[in-house]
Amino acid sequence: MKRTFFALLIGATVLTAGCAGKNRTQYQTVQVPPHIDLTAHELIAVIQFDSSGNDELGPLATRRFTDFARRDQGLVRMLRVDDPETDRRDSTALRQIGERHGARSVFIGRVEISDVRPNVSIARTLRSGSVTANVDATLTVDLVETETGASIWSASARVTREIGHLSVYDGKRFTIDAEDPEQAYGSLVDALVGQVTRDFQARRVRQPIPR
Repeated sequence: MKRTFFALLIGATVLTAGCAGKNRTQYQTVQVPPHIDLTAHELIAVIQFDSSGNDELGPLATRRFTDFARRDQGLVRMLRVDDPETDRRDSTALRQIGERHGARSVFIGRVEISDVRPNVSIARTLRSGSVTANVDATLTVDLVETETGASIWSASARVTREIGHLSVYDGKRFTIDAEDPEQAYGSLVDALVGQVTRDFQARRVRQPIPR
């Protein structure tokens, strides 16, 4: 009698565990396409980004933004327009860019960078040396219709990063002296661009597997 009872109990336990396993939700990781499809714009002009504090930041941010934005977009056509005289907010100038290059829309961006904040204290007697520093930076980008000048999309990002290649002069003046701007600003620019281009990049998410 006891053996029969234990056999039934074990059988019920196995059956319950099996049912629980069947009822447990299983998940799979799938790739979700970008929120914004840039291929619909046919050809997009990219005006070299404006920058404050460093002439190398604008071109660097423009290149990285273009690379990041088109990474998951397939065959999207982008054309860089490196005209420093272009008024980035003038509707007539934007319309002319559209007509000249056959672009229906244009990316406009600006990088703002703060004064450097050294991570070490500089003694008054120190007249020169190399240190690292923190800087705050923001990147703002707009996608604008060339025909109307209307903004279609915009995004901004703000980050703080430590940079090297900092030189000190007379104990109070600081400057970035890296020969290659990517050495000093590469990580900073990538962080900004990575945030701004999220709408153009595919995402991987976990979803329940349909039964």
